[in-house]
Amino acid sequence: MPLLALDTSSSVSVAVTDDDGRALSRRRADLPRHHAELLAPLVTEALADAGVDRLELSAVVVGTGPAPFTGLRVGLVTARTLALALGIEALGVPSLDAIAAAALRFVPADVPLVVATDARRREVYWAAYRRDEAGTLDVVVDPRVGPASDVAGEPSVAGAWVTGAGAALYPDAFAGLTRVDATDDLDAAELVPLALARRAAGLDQPTTPLYLRRPDAVPSAGAKRVLG
Repeated sequence: MPLLALDTSSSVSVAVTDDDGRALSRRRADLPRHHAELLAPLVTEALADAGVDRLELSAVVVGTGPAPFTGLRVGLVTARTLALALGIEALGVPSLDAIAAAALRFVPADVPLVVATDARRREVYWAAYRRDEAGTLDVVVDPRVGPASDVAGEPSVAGAWVTGAGAALYPDAFAGLTRVDATDDLDAAELVPLALARRAAGLDQPTTPLYLRRPDAVPSAGAKRVLG
């Protein structure tokens, strides 16, 4: 049975795949800050292109970030709502994992790969991975956020290759790493093979967001008392 995949960690990416993870249709919109308006129409279009009724879906797979609060929340809420309404699973996969899975096809086995995406404020979201001879994706460094200039100095990424929009934005910071031009943005279809493999292995796949930062907007502390 088909699956729906979506990610709003940067642009809006939607895909419908078969139950082996092969893409049947894709839709994408590169308009930051418009996730809420774009996601639902793209889901409808992707399902129509694939000739799939939403009642046929077996699961919804969603990227969990890391990413800024507002955009990421749109994707997660949509995935959870669809899954609840249809009575199917919602499976969460870190978005950086999926970018890594795509790029590691071009990286020699056992060579570390850094995935760096734009975190704004002159920082990057990043994590490091390695693929063994069997093709298994191993996490070397869990997702973090920080200045791009700090990444290459991590001992665990010595000799690494690098991919992602963050590497393109800050080339000087990653000058000592080999650039992989596989992709700068996530294709939502890449989430599905990871989700299926992890489900088969009995691993939990929560849809908990990876914000890595506190939201910029915080509740007011309330009115101050005036002493008189």
